[in-house]
Amino acid sequence: MRLLITGASGLYGSKLANLAEEKGHQVYSAYNEHPPRIGVPTRLELSDKAQVDKTFRDVKPDVVVHAATLTNVDECELKRELAWKINVKGTENVARAAKASGSFLLYVSTDYVFSGEKGCYDETDSPNPLNFYGLTKLKAERQVSSITESYCIARTSVIYGATPVTGKTNFALWLLDTLGKGEKARVLTDQWNSPTLNTSLARMTLEITERRLGGVFHLSGATRISRFDFAQKMAQIFSLDQNLIVPTFTKDFSWVAPRPRDSSLSTAKAQKMLENKPLEIEEALQDLKKEITAFLSGAK
Repeated sequence: MRLLITGASGLYGSKLANLAEEKGHQVYSAYNEHPPRIGVPTRLELSDKAQVDKTFRDVKPDVVVHAATLTNVDECELKRELAWKINVKGTENVARAAKASGSFLLYVSTDYVFSGEKGCYDETDSPNPLNFYGLTKLKAERQVSSITESYCIARTSVIYGATPVTGKTNFALWLLDTLGKGEKARVLTDQWNSPTLNTSLARMTLEITERRLGGVFHLSGATRISRFDFAQKMAQIFSLDQNLIVPTFTKDFSWVAPRPRDSSLSTAKAQKMLENKPLEIEEALQDLKKEITAFLSGAK
């Protein structure tokens, strides 16, 4: 299939491009600032409707995976016009172009569409975001579902992976680097989510696009876990000093935007319907360790 990926330079998008190429798909990797390493590079400004439309006419994608987004939660709170422009208007442009071109659209959303009061949210639970980032992602979901009939909304949670991309790190790599240097890491004990290995997310979403499964799916790790327990589990698997992990509370962080207390996702639907199942935390971290080992071996 001809696959167009927005945000193809990111942690998830780059992994998806890699797996899709390995399976023989023609990959077009759309980006704004950081040119992708995999696929046909395609410069794209999401808020420019004319440019989005032209890109779809040129690429003629069978499938588009829309992963590009402004993810910095506090930046979204402070720069609301920018967040709306990228996350909502950009998604509207992509959805309209996908409909016009007859493309199947997979939109990557977030657990932050939920308030965090309940936890273990399934696909039928009503979203109620706490912050502006979550609100823009929810509005974008509704743009997708109202504009096109050929879509999947894939909500995920705390993506991590073996390699840094586009100048950013992720929680897992930050923790490994901090503990590896013998430094203390302050980690929250009172926030729960469903950490998601980027490779697992890419496999699940690629299967959905190949099978054209529509609707809403929660595609995250299968384990509800606190940030602190996640860090402890990582230290154990990577043989690092667990005593360096300092339990910390949400009130100790001076964030601009509020965060959900428990935004964990139920993956029961994905477990039932997909061949590529969501991973429990132990298996995911073992896979992460193998990937990091392979990456470091290749870098030598």
